[in-house]
Amino acid sequence: MNDAPHPASDPARPASVAQTSGVVVAVDGTSGSGKSSTCRAVADRLGLRYLDTGAQYRAMTWWMLAQGIDVHDADAVAAAAGRPDIVSGTDPLGPTIAVDGTDVSVEIRTDAVNAAVSPVSAVPAVRERLVALQRELVGEGGIVVEGRDIASVVWPQAEVKVYLTADPAARAARRALENGGADVGATEASLLARDKIDSGRAVAPLTRVHGAIHIDSTHQTLEQVVDLVAGLVEEGMTAVGGS
Repeated sequence: MNDAPHPASDPARPASVAQTSGVVVAVDGTSGSGKSSTCRAVADRLGLRYLDTGAQYRAMTWWMLAQGIDVHDADAVAAAAGRPDIVSGTDPLGPTIAVDGTDVSVEIRTDAVNAAVSPVSAVPAVRERLVALQRELVGEGGIVVEGRDIASVVWPQAEVKVYLTADPAARAARRALENGGADVGATEASLLARDKIDSGRAVAPLTRVHGAIHIDSTHQTLEQVVDLVAGLVEEGMTAVGGS
C-alpha cells in the first residue's frame, strides 16, 4: 500500500507536527461539503495518514453490482458482504482503494455506484464488516478519517472531532463541477436525497456527536477550512502535551 511515512520518524518535521503522530481526527459531514479535499490536505500538512471510509462503501457497492447482486435485496447484500477483499491505501497525496487486488478508484465514482451506495451502506452486515476494517486501520493512530459515522461509531474516542457541512446549493455546485458540469439542480436533489437516507437510517446514521466542532464551509475557501481543522488538531495536541 502507498501509506504515508510515520511523522514521528522524520526529525525534520516541526515539533507541532511531531506531537500529532498518534492523533485520530474524525471528520463527519454531508456529501459535497468538502470532506475529502479538507481531510487530505490536513493529513498532508500534519504528516498523517488519510482514510476515506466512503470509498470503502463505494468499493463494496461496486463489487455487488459487478457480481450481479440486487443491491435492494438486503438479505442478498448481507450474505455476500464478507466476500470481497477491500484494501485502502492511506497516503493523502495518492489514496487508493482496491477490491480483490484490483484498483477501483475510478470505477467507484460512476453514476451506477452513486445510485446504489446508500442502500448497500444501510445493510448492517456491510457496516459491521467495513467498520471492523476501519478500526483496524485507525487503531495505529496518526490518521485523519472522513465519513458519516466516524465520531459516533467507528472511533468515538478520537482526539479531534469535526462535523463539516455546507449549504445544499453550494454543495451541489461543487459536486456538479467535480462531475464535469452536471446539472446543478439534479445534483442538489440527489445530495438532499442522500442526506435523508444517511440521517434517517436505523444503523449508524449521520449525526453530529457531542463535542464535535461544527464547521460550515459554505462561504469559506478550502484553505480556510484546512487552516481551521489543522489548527484544532495542533491546539488539541498542545493542550494534551501541556497537561
